[in-house]
Amino acid sequence: VQLQASGGGLVLSGASLRLSCLTSGRAFSRNAIGWFRQASGKDREFVAGVSASGGSTAYADSVKGRWTVSRDKATDTIYLQMNDLQRGDTAVYYCASSSHPYIRAETKIDEYDSWGQGTQVTVSS
Repeated sequence: VQLQASGGGLVLSGASLRLSCLTSGRAFSRNAIGWFRQASGKDREFVAGVSASGGSTAYADSVKGRWTVSRDKATDTIYLQMNDLQRGDTAVYYCASSSHPYIRAETKIDEYDSWGQGTQVTVSS
């Protein structure tokens, strides 16, 4: 396994969680990393991402202002701080490595060539 997402759980609406994406077995330092989610019965969608340098980030409109993506270059761990979680955020969350070093909100899923196992986030009211 080269990418592993963790940190999911069951929380109440309004709560916070921090997801982590651990990288191993291969250097991802030259790749942007994206966070995606897939709710039951829906397509996988991009929610946030960070560039290879860690200097640029991008967010889907649905999470902008609530969530923050960051990258620890020393350990090459990527974090997704999710605040003010809502029921609509319930999904399996994945991290993935882009074939590009840059990140943009219009990123396409087929730009990502390495995926980790997901972590379930469930938000109840």
